[in-house]
Amino acid sequence: MPKAIIRNHVRRLRFEHGEMTQQALADRVGCSRQTILVLEQERYVPSLMLAMQIARVFGAHVEQVFTLDETE
Repeated sequence: MPKAIIRNHVRRLRFEHGEMTQQALADRVGCSRQTILVLEQERYVPSLMLAMQIARVFGAHVEQVFTLDETE
């Protein structure tokens, strides 16, 4: 059975958007800086609402920020 992991481009997108800090992103989406930290480390899978809010900050579709990586 394949194992899946959610990959993301949050760190890269923060830097592409004026070197936004983790705290600035957290403030804009209503979560903690620590949440952004573990999200970037791919140790946390965000709720659909949080994923959509993060994508909106970057002017992107959710699929442009988060991808499902299925490995065998």
